[in-house]
Amino acid sequence: METTHLTVTTSSPGQTLALGRRLAALLEPGDVICLFGQLGAGKTCLVQGICLGLGAEEGAVSPSFTLVNEYLGRLPVFHFDCYRLDGPRDLDQIGYDDYLGRDGVVLIEWAERIGSRLPDERLDVRMERVSDDVRRITLEPRGPRWQGSGIEKMQA
Repeated sequence: METTHLTVTTSSPGQTLALGRRLAALLEPGDVICLFGQLGAGKTCLVQGICLGLGAEEGAVSPSFTLVNEYLGRLPVFHFDCYRLDGPRDLDQIGYDDYLGRDGVVLIEWAERIGSRLPDERLDVRMERVSDDVRRITLEPRGPRWQGSGIEKMQA
């Protein structure tokens, strides 16, 4: 039985942050969240909410120039921004597979750029900018880890 997808609409950055905080409450060591969406879709805002929900003291920023940032909270957070990668092979240079093997949460912005290297077990988050403030966010569980995780009950 596959966990159902959930689509949520947020109408402010604060609601997107709150959704990230609620998502953080469900996270376990080794979880991978893949964020898809155009520039301005709210990916980093959702990541900030997840980090806040995990108790990370530093505020998450888009790691476009460093490719990966680490934050400490209830679980360590490894935040990748793949926007500037030329392709999946660039991941080897930044130790991507090592991060996947650690007991933290891996958050991958611009996940579509590394599709062939995404793990089978993950939560895909597809974000769409509907208007200046409104975002349509679809949570798509992949793999048995997410069955019964509570993801289907989350609302904005």
